[in-house]
Amino acid sequence: MKYGRTYNFSAGPAIMPEPVLEEIRDEMMNYRGSGMCVMEMSHRSKVYQQIIDDAEQDLRDLMQIPDNYKVLFIQGGATLQFSMIPMNLMKNGKAVYIETGAWSNKAIKEAKKVGEVIVAASSKDKNYTYIPDCSNLDIPEDTDYVYICENETIHGLTYNKLPNTKGHILVSDQSSMFLSRPCNVSDYGLIYAGVQKNVGPAGMVVVIIREDLIRDDLTDLPIYLQYKTHADNGSMYNTPNCWAIYCCGKVFKYLKSIGGLSAMEKINQDKAKLFYDFLDSSKMFKGTVVKADRSLMNIPFVTESAELDAEVVAATKAAGYDNLKGHKSVGGLRASIYNAMPKDGVEALVKFLKDFEANRK
Repeated sequence: MKYGRTYNFSAGPAIMPEPVLEEIRDEMMNYRGSGMCVMEMSHRSKVYQQIIDDAEQDLRDLMQIPDNYKVLFIQGGATLQFSMIPMNLMKNGKAVYIETGAWSNKAIKEAKKVGEVIVAASSKDKNYTYIPDCSNLDIPEDTDYVYICENETIHGLTYNKLPNTKGHILVSDQSSMFLSRPCNVSDYGLIYAGVQKNVGPAGMVVVIIREDLIRDDLTDLPIYLQYKTHADNGSMYNTPNCWAIYCCGKVFKYLKSIGGLSAMEKINQDKAKLFYDFLDSSKMFKGTVVKADRSLMNIPFVTESAELDAEVVAATKAAGYDNLKGHKSVGGLRASIYNAMPKDGVEALVKFLKDFEANRK
């Protein structure tokens, strides 16, 4: 890392690509001759319209998003989507959820306030350390959608095979694995991702929704909570998160420049293999997720005790590796190695942990 920057393993807000940060820095005081910072300009101006149009088109290019899907930039982050999804998609008042960790659990609690929620599969019995079998779920015919959190940020597990929804709409929270690998958008009815983990600064969510799911009969639903409002107004019904959209647009262009999502997946696989190979060979450190369901983005691990976990966290922080403390709900340690984490950051952390273990012995 350059300029005295730390290796930041935070789960979010998280590390961003250095070339992107440098571009943003260079445009900070005067965006392309406009005489203004993007944070200062009107969202109704021609120059900003170009920014948001480019961001959407670059994302469409990256993900090969079909024309019958809308791309929406909505404030409120991923958490607001826990409510917006059932409010907009529950026509029959019934949905199936798969429970695989803290974030799918929170989504379940919010959806229950709107309609009936059927938890068709869960890995709670083993503290969310695996993805349950979703090949033959019990899905009632009148189910409105099937919901998954495709990568659980806290518990560090991911779907490598999507559930068999038996013809029902699949909804996915991709917040902590968004743009980390190729994605066949047509497999989903709706994808959403809070951007502060793998794309940009906090305060916004990207929603990719199939057009036929956007309803015009929700007249009693507050207008900001209707997907139709955002779709009809090009994500600018009100002042959007202009800065986040601008920064995300920079990241989309950066990902295109390095070869797109296939290239990014290869980089992420190499980084994750480095870390998991170390955990599998270590006597002191142990991964918490079954091998088949390990996340490429979030790697939780533990030592033999909470006291030793805390000692490791303190040592890593002192050495310049930040945010390795596990989430407060599960403890232990966690390294989030999102797209922007360079391979040398993972290599350096692995070397430090190996040395820590050797010296401890």
